[in-house]
Amino acid sequence: MLSLDFNHSSSPVAAPVEHRFDPYTDNGGTTLAIAGEDFCLVAGDTRMSQGYLINARYSPKVYALSNNVVFATGGMHADGVALNRAVQQRLEWYYHKHNKRMSAGATAQMLSTMLYGKRFFPYYVWSTLGGLDEDGKGAVYSYDPVGNYEKQFWNCSGSAGHLMQPFLDSQVGQHHQGEVRKQLPDLTRARKIALDAFTGAAERDIYTGDSVEIFVVTKEGVQVERHQLKKD
Repeated sequence: MLSLDFNHSSSPVAAPVEHRFDPYTDNGGTTLAIAGEDFCLVAGDTRMSQGYLINARYSPKVYALSNNVVFATGGMHADGVALNRAVQQRLEWYYHKHNKRMSAGATAQMLSTMLYGKRFFPYYVWSTLGGLDEDGKGAVYSYDPVGNYEKQFWNCSGSAGHLMQPFLDSQVGQHHQGEVRKQLPDLTRARKIALDAFTGAAERDIYTGDSVEIFVVTKEGVQVERHQLKKD
């Protein structure tokens, strides 16, 4: 006769446990860059957040490098700080080896090589370089996390990038405005466009706010100014 054993073990059933390695986080914020005939403007807000928490109200995303070039990062703040430190170190080595400062174009290529070299464990940042090219004209270089880059006249990235890009296309590139004479803005207009872009973004994006730092690169050097934004 067939006998059935209904005795069950009292020990709990072991369920599979997922072990996940996730070292990245997005700390929000937005950066912007506009190139002119003889200048380059790079701006970024100072809020550093995580989810619905504001970790810091003054955490700069834009850095003036030693060779009259401005470097902006967005995404993970810790990776941005580490990448800025590595770029500054490379520029220092170059200066001591060649007794001259690296050009903006060479810096752009160097940054691309550095990012590509970390492609298997990349810096979680969207980078932008701004400066003057060999002809003294403004140049903006935008990057993805693995080193692909493009030279542009204007660019924005970060949590409010999708809000700013159409505005920049209209006001800087003068897209969809009919028969107008397209030309790059002067410094006064570029500064006003940058302020308007960040003021509007701070109203719609909770990760952008507190204040905005604007770096202006000219042949005389780099000038910095700071303006207040919405704080809630």
